[in-house]
Amino acid sequence: MLFSLFSRKKRIDADSFEALVSPHVEQLYRLAYRYTGQQADAEDLVQDLLIKLYPRTPELQQVGQLKPWLAKSLYYLYVDRYRSQKRSPIEFGQEHDIEAATANSNHQGELSPQRQDTIRDLQRAIDHLSDEHRILILMHDVEAYTLTELESILETPLGTLKSRLHRGRAKLRKLLEEGTFPASQA
Repeated sequence: MLFSLFSRKKRIDADSFEALVSPHVEQLYRLAYRYTGQQADAEDLVQDLLIKLYPRTPELQQVGQLKPWLAKSLYYLYVDRYRSQKRSPIEFGQEHDIEAATANSNHQGELSPQRQDTIRDLQRAIDHLSDEHRILILMHDVEAYTLTELESILETPLGTLKSRLHRGRAKLRKLLEEGTFPASQA
């Protein structure tokens, strides 16, 4: 009898967790892919986040705006991983796969070679931005987070976000206009 009650409670918790998080998983994956640039790393990042959050289902139920809260949690998990990888003697490079990038976009069917070149150039230019500019541009311009949401997610003042976004866009524009991408990240 006790085992049956325990099992039913676990099933209810799992259903509650799934109902809360499942509407956001696709967006979390897109964000993770934009952070990491690799499908497997993005999947691992989202999976690790969900594993960490599952025991905190009651806390998640109390969160007013879950989308920015989850994005913030994913961002911090990414930063923690990035820092630990920086300390590792093994180099982790970002290899972007044009097929994966286009498969994750909202476009249907085949992309023209010209469009693929544009996407490839844009991704290479974004890769050469500093981390703070790259993440801000991806979250604001690509994932459509508002500056107010990003102020909370990144815990950065609004004025700082505005100036970083302006400088990041200017640098991105310059990289695209020049058409040359430096060997190392800015």
